[in-house]
Amino acid sequence: MPDRLVITKENQLREISMPEAIPQPGWVTLPAQVVSYVFHPLFMPLYMALFLTSVHPYAYTGTSAWNKLSNLLQVFVNCTFLPVVSVLLLKGLKFIDSIFLKTQKERIIPYVICMIFYFWCWYAFKNNQGVKEMTSMSLAVFNASVFGFLANIVLKVSMHAIAMGVLVTFMALLAVSGDTNLTFYLSLSVLTAGAVCTSRLIVSDHSAKEIYFGFFIGVFSQLAAHYFVS
Repeated sequence: MPDRLVITKENQLREISMPEAIPQPGWVTLPAQVVSYVFHPLFMPLYMALFLTSVHPYAYTGTSAWNKLSNLLQVFVNCTFLPVVSVLLLKGLKFIDSIFLKTQKERIIPYVICMIFYFWCWYAFKNNQGVKEMTSMSLAVFNASVFGFLANIVLKVSMHAIAMGVLVTFMALLAVSGDTNLTFYLSLSVLTAGAVCTSRLIVSDHSAKEIYFGFFIGVFSQLAAHYFVS
């Protein structure tokens, strides 16, 4: 919290701490908390994988149900389950004070751990000649972890915003690269990104700059992955 100089009733000049954000009522913070949990960064790769395997009309055309399931399991294990377990272990071993990773220092080890799992996920899709869209998405997630780690050195960028940047760019590239009309899903991803970023401004200590910069990292990560995979 920043320090402010104020004049007291006794006409004395004093330095006090002021909160950066205006406290919000419960009916505002509760939905924001729910949105933050539902669209947690560790869940976003799984959501995008579910979209490709279950909703997208042609990404997995001609692919067996087992191949779809195995791809989903690969994303779930490497991008969600193992990172979550790792963070819980770090908390149990006292390497971090909170699973919410509120400081830049606490985010260093989880970033490195996620980079390892995300890299393995992309590497497996790449070597097994997986669906191009899934390979691109997994590489974007790895890129986001690398760029997020580097940015964390100087700024505590929002991980939620990074994930939203990847999501919106991923949907935009799908919408412009195929003949199928994905306008509804693209619009839904933009609305979701707006809701998530707004929620982080409400219930976290992130500044607007950290939100915007995080979103930009996500956009760049997906664009770089698309260029590399195409």
